[in-house]
Amino acid sequence: MWMLKPLRQRLWQWRGLWLTAPVVAGLVIGVRALGLLQLLEWAAWDQFIRWRPPEPIDQRIVLVEIGESDINQVKQWPISDGDLARLLNNIKQQQPRTIGLDIYRDIQVPPGSEQLTEVFQSTPNLIGIEKVVPDAEGASIPAPPVLKELGQVGAVDAQLDTDGKLRRVLLSLQLEDSEFPIYTLAAQLALIYLQAEGIELEAIDEDTSTVRLGQAVFTPLGPNDGGYVNSDAGGYQLLMNFRRRACQPQGPTCKIFQTISMTEVLNNQIPPDLFRDRIVLIGSTAASLKDLFFTPYSTTLLSASSGVEIHAETVSMIVSGALEGRPLIRVWPEALEWLWIGLWSILGATLGWQWRAKRWAIAGFTILGGGLTIAAYLAVLAGWWIPFVPPILALIGSTVAVVSYEATMERRDREIVMTLFGKNVTPKIAEAIWQDRDQILSHGRLQGKQMTATVLFSDLKGFTQIAEQMEAEPLMSWLNDYMDAMAQIVLDHDGIVDKFIGDAIMAVFGVPIPDESPEAIAQEAIAAVTCARAMVEQLAILNLRWKAQGLPTTGMRVGIATGAVVAGSLGNHQRLNYTTIGDSVNVASRLESYDKDMNEACCRILISEVTYEYLENKFPCEFIGCLHLRGRQQPVNVYQIL
Repeated sequence: MWMLKPLRQRLWQWRGLWLTAPVVAGLVIGVRALGLLQLLEWAAWDQFIRWRPPEPIDQRIVLVEIGESDINQVKQWPISDGDLARLLNNIKQQQPRTIGLDIYRDIQVPPGSEQLTEVFQSTPNLIGIEKVVPDAEGASIPAPPVLKELGQVGAVDAQLDTDGKLRRVLLSLQLEDSEFPIYTLAAQLALIYLQAEGIELEAIDEDTSTVRLGQAVFTPLGPNDGGYVNSDAGGYQLLMNFRRRACQPQGPTCKIFQTISMTEVLNNQIPPDLFRDRIVLIGSTAASLKDLFFTPYSTTLLSASSGVEIHAETVSMIVSGALEGRPLIRVWPEALEWLWIGLWSILGATLGWQWRAKRWAIAGFTILGGGLTIAAYLAVLAGWWIPFVPPILALIGSTVAVVSYEATMERRDREIVMTLFGKNVTPKIAEAIWQDRDQILSHGRLQGKQMTATVLFSDLKGFTQIAEQMEAEPLMSWLNDYMDAMAQIVLDHDGIVDKFIGDAIMAVFGVPIPDESPEAIAQEAIAAVTCARAMVEQLAILNLRWKAQGLPTTGMRVGIATGAVVAGSLGNHQRLNYTTIGDSVNVASRLESYDKDMNEACCRILISEVTYEYLENKFPCEFIGCLHLRGRQQPVNVYQIL
C-alpha cells in the first residue's frame, strides 16, 4: 500500500496529461471520421509529392502527342480514318511492344475507313478505348467495333476526388451485368508489355483481391485508406505514385516521358528505333480538346496533365513496380493510424505539461512539428501515405489544451493560496509558496504536513477591563491600530500570521515551506524571539501615542515554543483557512497565558526549553523553572527573555 500512495499522487499530478491526450486524440479521430479533414490531408499529400526529388523519365514509354499545331496540319478533328491508319502504320514499322490509342473511335471518320479497319485487324498489340461508366448525362462511349470484337479495348474512366484532382487510378471495373472485369487502357498495355518479360498476374489473397505482378504486390484502395473517408472505392483502384518530375510543369514544354508529335510521325520524321520494343501511347494534348486533369503537380490550368499522360503515368507505375520494385503507395491499417494520432496527442500534452513557459512551448512545438513533417515526408519517399494533418492537429490541440488547463489550474491554485494566506505572509514567503505549490497543494487545499516550526502567541494584558471601559467603535479602532503594527512586525521577520483571536495573535515561523535542517530551525526560533522583542518595542511606542491621545495603554504577554507541528488547510469548501496545530502550538499558548500576574513589567516573553536550545545564547534569558502548564501532564522547562 505504501507504494500505491506515491503512484496515486503522481497520477493525480499528471491528470492534465492523461485526461487531455486521449480526449484530444478521440476528438481528432472523430472529426477525421466525419470527413472534415479530407481536403487538408489531400493538400498536405500533394505538397509532399511536389517536394520529392526528381527521377529519370521512363524510357520504356513514348507519347505521340496531338497538339494544336497537329490539328491545324490535318485541318480537322477528329482526324480522318486515313490519317489515323497512316499514323498507326508508321508506328508499327518500328515494332513497338504495344500501342495504346487514346482516341475515341466508335464511329467512322471517312475517308480511309477501310484502311483503318485493316490496321485494327492486323495489329494484335493495339489497344483502343471505351468509356464504360456513364457520365452525368447517362452517356457512355463505346469502343471501336473491330477492336471490341478482338478484345483489344481498355476503359479510360477516371476517378476524381471532390476537389477535382486525380490522385487514384482504376486498373479494372466490374459492371453489374458483366461476369468478368474490364481492364483499363493502362492495365492492358502494362500486362501486354510484362507478358513479354514472362510476368503475369498471380492471385495472393482472394478475400482482399491482393495480386502479385512481378516484384509488385497490388491491394485495392479501400474507402477509408490514406486521407480518404467513405470514398467511392468501386473497381480496382490504386493510389497513384506519380513519377517525380525534374521540373514543376508550368506548361506543355515540361515533359516526363519521351514525346513526338503526330505531324512528325505522319511525315515519317521519326528517330531510328524510337518506338522499338516500347509502349507507345497516342493521345491529345491540345487544350481545345479539354482532355486535361489536375494532379498533385497541378497549380494552374497550364500545368494540368493530359489524359494520355495520366495513362502513361499509370503504365509506368505498374511496369516499374513489377520489374524494378518501384514502390507503390501503401497505407497503414486504420488502428495503426489511430495509435499514430494518439502518440502525437500524448507528445503534445507532455510538451504543454513540461514546458509551460511560452517560449519553450513554442520551441518544443516547432521541434515536434518539424519531426512529424520529416517523418511524413520520408514515409512518402518510401511509398507510404501516413496521417499528417490529424497528428498535427492532435499535437496542437493537446498542447493548447494542457497549457490552458495548466493556466486554469494555476489561477485556481493562486486563488487558493491567496485565500489561505492573504496579507499574512511577506512577498518573499508568498513567492516561495507559489514556486512549491505543486508539492503543498492537493485537491484544492494545502494538505496537512508535519514539520518543525516555532509558534508565537501574544496577548494583551488587561484587555477585558479596557473593553468594559471603551465604546465599541473606538475600541475596534484602538485594537486594529495594535493589530496592524504587530502583524507587520511578524511579516518583517518572515513569519506568517496564523490567526487573530480577539486581542491575541498567533504567528508561526518555518511554515508552509519546511526546512528541517538544524540551522534553518535555529534561524526560525531566533526570528520568532527577535520578532517578539520588536513587538514589545513597538507596543512601547504605541503606548506613548495612545497616552498622548487619551487612550488606554497596555502590556503584552508572549509565549514561544519550537517543535513538531502539522500545518495545512482546515475547514470546508465554503470556508478554508491555513492553520498550524500540534503540541508546540499548545505549549506556546500555555506559555503566553501562564500566571498572568507573574512579573509586573509591561511585557513578558516566555519560551520553551527547545526554543532556548536553538537560540545558542544570542539573547539574555532567565530560567523560570520546570512548570506544569495547564492541560499538560508533563512539566516543561521555561525560560524568560529579559
